[in-house]
Order: sequence, then C-alpha cells, then structure tokens
Amino acid sequence: MSTIHFIGGEKGGVGKSVLSRLMSQYSLENALAFNGFDADQSHATLSRFYPDFTQPVDLDVFESTDKIMELALETDGHVIVDLPAQSERFLDRWIGENDVLDMCEEMKVSIVYWYVVDDGLDSANLLDNFLHKYNNSLDFVVVKNQGRGGNFSAIDSVLEKHTGSTKKINLQQAVLPGLHQETMRKIDKLSFSFWGASNIKGNGIMHLSLMERQRTKVWLKKSYHMMDCIFKAVKK
Repeated sequence: MSTIHFIGGEKGGVGKSVLSRLMSQYSLENALAFNGFDADQSHATLSRFYPDFTQPVDLDVFESTDKIMELALETDGHVIVDLPAQSERFLDRWIGENDVLDMCEEMKVSIVYWYVVDDGLDSANLLDNFLHKYNNSLDFVVVKNQGRGGNFSAIDSVLEKHTGSTKKINLQQAVLPGLHQETMRKIDKLSFSFWGASNIKGNGIMHLSLMERQRTKVWLKKSYHMMDCIFKAVKK
C-alpha cells in the first residue's frame, strides 16, 4: 500500500523543502521505496538535491497533478510531494473535483498532510483555517520547525482547540530540530544531499568542515528519531 505525503503549509520560508529533503534522505537510509514530486516551480529544491528520485509537477494543471495519484497506484511505497507556499487552493481544486479522498480510500492509498509551521501568529492563523477546512478527512502531522522559531504557544493554542476531548481528528505533532543556520546555508550552497553533507570529505573536494559534518550528523540523528515516531504513529 502506498502513502502520499503532502509536505505543505501556506506560509513561505517555514522549512517545507527541508522536511521534504529530510524525508527523502530518511527513506534512502532506511531502504524505503519512495518517489518525489517537486511542486515548487520557483525553487525546485527537492529536484536539485535528490534529482534521481524526483520529478516536477504543476499543481495548476490536472494532467500533471494526476501523476501523483497514478504513481501511488502503480508503486508500493512513499510518494513525497514538496508543496510551495500558497498552494492550498490548487490542491483543494484537484482533491475536490476528482474526489481524491474517496478514491484513495477505495484504492487503499493513504494520505498524510505534513503541515510545517514557524512560531509566528500568521502560521497559527493559517493552520487554524486549514484544520477547520479538512477536519477529520485527512491524517495530519503538524511540524513545529525549531529552525524557524522557539516559542510555539500560538500554534499550541490552535492545536488544543482542534484536539480537545470532544474532537475527532487524526493529528500528530512533531518537532523538527533546528540545524545551525550557517551550516544549513553551506549545505545549500554546495547542493549536497544530507548524506553528502555529513559524509563527503577529502582533498580537492568542496565539503563541510569536521565540526559542520558533526553538527549535521547530530541533527540528522535527532530528526530521524522524530520521523521514526511519526511513521509508527501514522501506521497505527
């Protein structure tokens, strides 16, 4: 059975592509079959870092977006979709006009929406609207990205509102550790996968310093633990 992972969040710059890259690397290191779709036309980040496993998709064109569902039905594994900011209206249209959620239920395809947030009030308001809209029709993972903030009280208030004792919603919460900003910038500049960032070294080859590689390894270890916990919870 395949699982479609939409990596989203309406606000830009909160770390959606970082999470998509992390999930791709996690899948590779755990021998999990996966395919990636890069829906961020302006940055194409997932395609740049994991080109052998990623193809572009245009959310504004049904025939292009249809490939997500078609690949999920053709393969048995994980389909990772890196969504751009402000993509909700395009996804709404595709899901609604094609009755995608009922189709997934019929075809035994799971959908998990990973909603990535920073600690800003605008992220909290956008998350509130999204959870109101989809309520109990999707499995959610709300990811608090510590690389984009440290005080998530506004997010926590929204989550409490939607997960109270009388609410029925399939929602998991996760904390994505923050990686030292200059280290992350260097990884991006070198266009390294996270494996490359933590392992590539040698004379004549551009690479991270010893301590930068160590920071990356520690960050990956913490992040993989988060992924382990969420994947187990979602399977239940």
